[in-house]
Amino acid sequence: MNYQLFPRSQGMPDDLVSIVKCFEEVKDVIKSPESDLKSDGVLKVLEASFEGLGFRVEKGKSVDQKIRVPVLFGRNNSIDMEYNADAWSADGRIVIEVEAGRAVDNNAFLKDIFQACLMHGVEYLVLAVRNVYLGKRDFEKVYRFLETLYLSGRIQLPLKGILLIGY
Repeated sequence: MNYQLFPRSQGMPDDLVSIVKCFEEVKDVIKSPESDLKSDGVLKVLEASFEGLGFRVEKGKSVDQKIRVPVLFGRNNSIDMEYNADAWSADGRIVIEVEAGRAVDNNAFLKDIFQACLMHGVEYLVLAVRNVYLGKRDFEKVYRFLETLYLSGRIQLPLKGILLIGY
């Protein structure tokens, strides 16, 4: 297990520490490269732990099983746009995205960051990626990207932080 909160200038709030503990409890089941679970399988292993923390967790791919987080509101407070998340905290502050093989190769981590920045009320993104995928060091690649993003200061994200977890 690897994890790092960005920006690195702040410590982790207790609710993010609790999320890390969820991953640590199941690390032997989900660790890479040993485990070949896809992202949905990893999420299923973590589901009960996340729900124990008060998160709503995606149950499947049908519309009624997805976790829809509002982005834009329309007339009469209707939701005009929304993005899906793997898990969303009861208070709406934390979104969790669990990626597997496509995290780096298909730039899914970039989409996750972008969408979390647009989600209403979201303060923290928890982004979980494999440590190793097909011999490539995915956690390290995403770590370097986030390090550069935060240190360069060229882009200011509206999030309080991004917790990167490597499993």
